[in-house]
Amino acid sequence: MEFGLAFTYPFQDQDWIKKIGIAGLLMIIPIIGQIIVLGWALEIVRRVIRRDPNPLPEWSDFGRYFMDGLMFFVAIFVYTLPLTIISGVSQAVPLLASSGTVDDQTMQTIIMVISVCVGCFSLIYGIVLGLWLPALGGNFAVKGKLGAAFAIGEIINLIKAAPGAYAFCLLGSLVAGIVSGLGVIACCIGVLFTAAYSMTVQAHLWGQAYNVATGGAVAQ
Repeated sequence: MEFGLAFTYPFQDQDWIKKIGIAGLLMIIPIIGQIIVLGWALEIVRRVIRRDPNPLPEWSDFGRYFMDGLMFFVAIFVYTLPLTIISGVSQAVPLLASSGTVDDQTMQTIIMVISVCVGCFSLIYGIVLGLWLPALGGNFAVKGKLGAAFAIGEIINLIKAAPGAYAFCLLGSLVAGIVSGLGVIACCIGVLFTAAYSMTVQAHLWGQAYNVATGGAVAQ
């Protein structure tokens, strides 16, 4: 894994300002624009896996980017649904405790225990998801079919084959998230561009991890 390369490779493209700039502008468009950018990022994953010397794609196939992004968006929605539900419960329980509807001390203790358990589950599930999504992204990018996003056995095998590589992906997503947040300094608008850049970083790491897990068997 070339961790540093994932952060620097975009700047090696002579048109990086234009490409990332378009991605940032598209992210202004709710849902649809973000789905297109997601599909564009998946093309980066695909290019890294194939060891394309120019990983940043041109903005020349919006239709394909939208379809890829839409399928991947559906997969992400399904996999994050349990976390969304649990997070909702985690927020609801403290509200119940402070509403005054529960006066019994024992019940208050039970609610507190439930809150802690829900918080622990959310943390563990979030970490698992941080390992799962990169493997899912690589598998989907190669096969280009929604079914690849739900090929549980294949995704598990990828993670088992290169746990360290996918741990780097998790670390990279955390660092990229920090970088994305720096856009707030530029009157919030900068968030759109740093977020687009962060997606290119994660996409590169996902492609690298897939190659490590498969020994580069699908690289072309």
